[in-house]
This record gives sequence, C-alpha cells and structure tokens, in this order.
Amino acid sequence: MLIVSLVLIFTALVLAAVIFLPPLIAGAVLLGISLVVLLRKILFTWPAMMFLLAGTIMFIPARKYSLPIPLPFALEPYRVMIFVVAIALAFALLFDPKRRWRPIAFGWPLGIFLATLLVSFIVNGMPLVNKGLAMTSMSGFFQLGVLLSVLFSVRQLLTSERMVQALLLFLTWSAVIVSFFAIIERVARVNVFLMLGTFLPLMTLREAGEATRAGVMRAYGSAQHPIALAVMLCMFIPIVIYLAKYAIWPRNEFNRRVVYSIALVLIFGGILAAISRTAVVVMGVMWLVTLLLRPKIALLLLAIGLPLLFLAALVIPAQVDSMVLSFLDVDSLIASQYTSAGMAGAGRLADLEPAMAEIQITPFFGQGFGSRIVIGDEANSFILDNQVLAVLMEAGALGVAGFATYMLVPPLMLIVFAFRDAAEPRHAMLAFAIAISIGGFCAAQFFFDSFGFFQSFLVHLMLLAIGAWLITEAPRKNRHRTAKDAEFTEPIREAAAA
Repeated sequence: MLIVSLVLIFTALVLAAVIFLPPLIAGAVLLGISLVVLLRKILFTWPAMMFLLAGTIMFIPARKYSLPIPLPFALEPYRVMIFVVAIALAFALLFDPKRRWRPIAFGWPLGIFLATLLVSFIVNGMPLVNKGLAMTSMSGFFQLGVLLSVLFSVRQLLTSERMVQALLLFLTWSAVIVSFFAIIERVARVNVFLMLGTFLPLMTLREAGEATRAGVMRAYGSAQHPIALAVMLCMFIPIVIYLAKYAIWPRNEFNRRVVYSIALVLIFGGILAAISRTAVVVMGVMWLVTLLLRPKIALLLLAIGLPLLFLAALVIPAQVDSMVLSFLDVDSLIASQYTSAGMAGAGRLADLEPAMAEIQITPFFGQGFGSRIVIGDEANSFILDNQVLAVLMEAGALGVAGFATYMLVPPLMLIVFAFRDAAEPRHAMLAFAIAISIGGFCAAQFFFDSFGFFQSFLVHLMLLAIGAWLITEAPRKNRHRTAKDAEFTEPIREAAAA
C-alpha cells in the first residue's frame, strides 16, 4: 500500500511538473525527484533529515535563493526543510508508538517570551487593524514560530548521545568550511555560496550585497551580512575548544588537538574576513564569563590569543585596527555610531533618540510585535541593528522582560548543570561550552537584528537543542545510570584518555 501511494504521488508530481512548469525548471524538478527516489533509503532516515536541515541552514544563504516553483511566496530552502522535518516528526509522534515526545527543558522561558509578545498583540489589536498592520504582525508571529520550531524538531531528533555528537561535529565542521570560503571570498572577492544556483535547482531572489570597512570588502560567506557571519562563527569557538578535548576523532590526543587547533585558526580567519566589531564584543563577553567561571581556561586562551592577535596585526593591520584597536579610541567609536541619523544605514546611537521617542508613546506594551516594516515600499520604520531595542519598540518593557528570560535562563540552567548536576566531565564541559556560546549570542543582541538574520539564530536554536538533551537525558549525579545512559560512553572515555 505504501509503495502504491508513493508511486501515485511521484506520478502526480511528474505530470504537474511537465504540464505547469517551463521546460528547464521541469527538468530540474524531475532530476530532483529522480535523485530522491534513488537515494530514498539514505534520505528517508531521521539522521539524514537532521543533517539535511543543518546543512541547508549552514550552506544555503537565506533570502538569496528559492525553489523554482511558481507560488505567491518565495519557497526558500531553509523553510522547506523546516516544514519537511516538522511534518515528518508530527506524523511519527502521532502514528509511531516507538517515537515519544522528548522534553525541551527550555520550554518555560520560551513560553514566557511568547506570552509577552501575545499580550502586546492583544493590547494593540485595534490600532494594528486601523493601520492595516494586523496581518503584518501575524506574519511576524508565523515567521518567528517557523524559526523556533527548529529547537523543537532538532530536540526530538536527538535520541542518543551518538546523534548529539554527530550533530555537533557536523555543525562545527560546516562552520569551518564556511569560514574557509569566507577567507577565500575576502581575498578573491568571490563568494562560492552565491554560485549554488549554477548547479542546484535554485532561483536567485536578489543580488549579492556589498559591505566595506577599513578600505576592503567584508566577507558574507553563507550568511546574510558580515555581522551575522561573524556572530555565527564566534558561537563555535567554545565548541571547537570542547571538541579538542572530547571529540571521538582523531583518537590520538595530540592529533586531535592539532586538528581542532587548525579548525580554530580557520574560524578566527573567517571572523577577521567579516571585519566585525560585534565579533570582538561577543568574544570579549565569552572570555569574561569564562574568566569568572573557569579562570584557568580563560588565562590559557589569553596566552594563546595575544600572540595570534599580534601576528594578525602584522599581516592585516587595517582590519585589526578597525576591529580591535578602534575600541581604544572611544571618541571616534562613539562618533561613528552617530552617523547618518534618520537614514537606513544610521549608526546604532543615532537610532536611539527617534526610537525612544516612539517608545515613550507605548512604553509597556509597544506597538505590536511584527508591526515594524524596515525594507521595501511599505517600510514604516527604520533598521535598528539592535534586537533588544526592536523588541522594546514592538512589545514594550513587558516584551523585553520576556526576551531577557528567554535569552538568559537557558545559559544559566546549563551552567548550573555543568557545575552541579553533570555526572560525566564531558557532559559538564559541553554544557559549559554551549552556555558560553549562547552567552556570546546574548551579547550580540544589542548589535544586530538577530530575528532577521536567520542562520545565526537557527544555529543558536540547534545549540539550545543540544543543551536541552544534556539537561533532560544526559546522566546526572543524583540518579542511577542505565544501559541507555551508558550508550556511546566508552568510545568517548577512550578518546579523552588516549
């Protein structure tokens, strides 16, 4: 019965492609269907779905491509994969008795945040309707819901420590690859991620943007903006350091440290290629938190990082001056943030006065989440480059309180787990590494619109899903270990001790 159903579905897809699509697009669709059929035993598995979702997020730039299917909206690859995984999991939870719901751990802080946004929408219901922004606000809720579903989906796919390790390795080495090609982009001014449409059935939505600093082009990589690229790469610095100690490959400790040292250098190279001062703030916050909680690790990283920074200053002095040394010239730094007041590319401090003027009108509940339009012919507000300020404008002080709960509670829970509850050192260090990564992402909220830069936000959600597995399924000191808890333990013990 299942085979007959699949045959009918694929027959309908083939006929629809031949009848309704242009020949070139129809050929691409048929080729894609053929590959799916040929690789069905590989693709139709839960690990494959997880890796396809993660790979789509890491390698295909958001807002740049869509599938060549004529619809009223752009069918972007990341959205397609999110929906495919979510629908497949929904059917599995409903009809597969072996598939059970796995706890999210961070559901209550997320629920508080969403509740504050909903209150803002209800309070502003009539004004939004009168301004014709009710559907715009509802679209904002839908988009945020689509993004947040990645946390729930990935958490359901992490059914064992082997899956956790596999996802962690896949994400990390994907970041290394992105960073490597960001370096190539910075040197050769060629972004390979904008060439995907030449060999994949993808349609380009918009042309590539350009950004310069210190007289050179900044790398975009697979992100929507150099700042988003830099923030995403910064989040993997603690993860790479963790893997240098606990990765299952290479087995030899010396070789493992060499491999992940190279990976760390490449990630730093990608951050330098993005030329982002936000990355310096993120790394500074991560280092300060590490200094407070793990001072030996922080001092070791400082001893390694200072010579590398000095070397970078000799090789690329203009970029290092723009990223790092500019913080020493406080007057010029502040002045740079007051440029182009009232314009789309205004400095962050220049946006504060007009933003606060609007906030004073509705300080507690804001204007309604998702009601601000910052690009296009229907734009009714300005770009802030500050997610906290954006939430304050849209959802008021109540929304900021909910946002702070959502952003700060998970890393605090992970730190508590790392220092008090973790039964295994590798789990404690992974929880600490993820907490530091998320802490750095929290600091970045004041310097870019994280909800609009999908790659970094989705990577943050996938790391949260791994953190949720640690808190809910990793063995704790205060409970007995079972055979399932011990799965995958010995290979990691051997690798760590090798």
